[in-house]
Amino acid sequence: MESRSALVGALCLALLTGGCSFGGARKEANVSSVDVDAQRFVTQVVATYPHDPAAFTQGLELVDGNLWESTGEYGKSGVRQVDRSTGHTLRSGDTDPTWFGEGFTAIGDGLAIQLTWKAGQAVIWDLAGPTPVGAHTYEGQGWGLCRLDETTLVMSDGSETLTMRRLDDLSRVAGVRVLLDGKPLKYLNELECVDGTVWANVWLTDTIVAIDPSTGRVAGVVDASNLLTDRSSLGANDVLNGIAHDPDTGRFLLTGKRWPTLFEVVFVSAPDQPAR
Repeated sequence: MESRSALVGALCLALLTGGCSFGGARKEANVSSVDVDAQRFVTQVVATYPHDPAAFTQGLELVDGNLWESTGEYGKSGVRQVDRSTGHTLRSGDTDPTWFGEGFTAIGDGLAIQLTWKAGQAVIWDLAGPTPVGAHTYEGQGWGLCRLDETTLVMSDGSETLTMRRLDDLSRVAGVRVLLDGKPLKYLNELECVDGTVWANVWLTDTIVAIDPSTGRVAGVVDASNLLTDRSSLGANDVLNGIAHDPDTGRFLLTGKRWPTLFEVVFVSAPDQPAR
């Protein structure tokens, strides 16, 4: 069953988008109609690991095989390398206590960028420390961030718009409005770029969507509500947030804000998914 599920996940990635590049300036993209409804998927758990229940997870990413996490809240924000098997922090760095940490992505050469919610500052981290070594500025709120290609980052701000930005200075290149079955999809949060597809958590839900960044069309919707069944100890904001793709296995690591568990999963077709 697992091999079949992994195959489904791989086919999903291959079919959702054909890949794209935003190396040069482009106009706003906006799809007014959608010919094909998004495919529906559910999560199948392959393994579980401990996760720090105090971590207000804002970003999750595997960098050269090492699991990194960015955390939020004023006075508690930072980045950390985490031992996947134990959930223990191996090394960490603190963000300016007046900034609320948000999404995180590696940009190569041992560096990574962490967004902030309202400060308009993107912290550049040297992961060897980790140590802050600089910052970029941007307008508006920062939510999620991922690396689309060699020169382009994709950023969310809680709206239905994804913004493409230059990797070297975070300047804006283009924007795309995200539509699910022809309707705007707001509250896009943590992002993970995989082979030209942008996977996004939808804030305050158990939903992850697969987005074609060249058109904004949602090609796949993942229902992850089966991951954490007992949420009696969690607060209203302690929701699914954190997507890391493992290129070695094709699987995903998922967790949430203050969740006690990190889940290794594959995405499989929903039981009621119509045949195609």
